[in-house]
Amino acid sequence: MERRIAKINISSAGGTASSGSKTCKVTLPTSWVEAMGIDGGRRELELTFDGQTITLSRRLSGPEFASRRLAQGHEIRVLRFYDGDILCSTIYADFTGQAVAVENQPVPLVKTAFGNNPLPDWKDFQRFLEERCIPRQRAGLREYLDALGLEEYDPLAIIEKTGGRMAEDQQWLTMEVLK
Repeated sequence: MERRIAKINISSAGGTASSGSKTCKVTLPTSWVEAMGIDGGRRELELTFDGQTITLSRRLSGPEFASRRLAQGHEIRVLRFYDGDILCSTIYADFTGQAVAVENQPVPLVKTAFGNNPLPDWKDFQRFLEERCIPRQRAGLREYLDALGLEEYDPLAIIEKTGGRMAEDQQWLTMEVLK
């Protein structure tokens, strides 16, 4: 592991930033950036902060996320979220590690699975699944589950049966288990 000391460049923010706003930048060694697979075409980083340590990692594409998790023996499903016949989001869900990666298409954010949240967590994913199902509190839920052939309220099982279709919109899902 190579280590270096760096200084943060702190300067006044420009543009429409509020008075007194600052911007902070650090210069990274080119060899490190290249070793991470970052170039002019792939520049997105994922930043993690735990209160003391900042970690930078190259943002994985959905297929890269899935491939790495599959190699670890995890159960991975790919959900494709459509509005009518337009693909809006592709969700890569790791059911073993309870992690997700999402790739949104260039459509209005309100049409995407997680809106303006580019880094949803497992709880966000669970909420999304429930939003694409009949509410848990709905009168007649038992009859609805019986009609679907389900013993209990399970959003994933409901979506497998219904495609996540709701009466209020034209959005729906497909689901594929990766092997």
